[in-house]
Amino acid sequence: MKVILRNPRREVEMPGERRVKDVLRELDILPETVLVIRGDELITPDQVVRDADIIELRPVMSGGSQIAPGAGHPPTAPALRPSLP
Repeated sequence: MKVILRNPRREVEMPGERRVKDVLRELDILPETVLVIRGDELITPDQVVRDADIIELRPVMSGGSQIAPGAGHPPTAPALRPSLP
């Protein structure tokens, strides 16, 4: 099988079929640090990949986005009070 790694990009050939978690172990990659993709399908560590498969390992990115100053939620309107007679 061909394994395509990102960041940095490189390709590794691995013969035979095996479970995704075994591929990751052989490459010294922690399963929770990558997404494993075959074609257009996300696959799990217990799935078997075959000799003819091409899988891609994409690093998991975490964190949030920061809202730019002036962007985001509009200011809240002041509470309206009923007028007294």
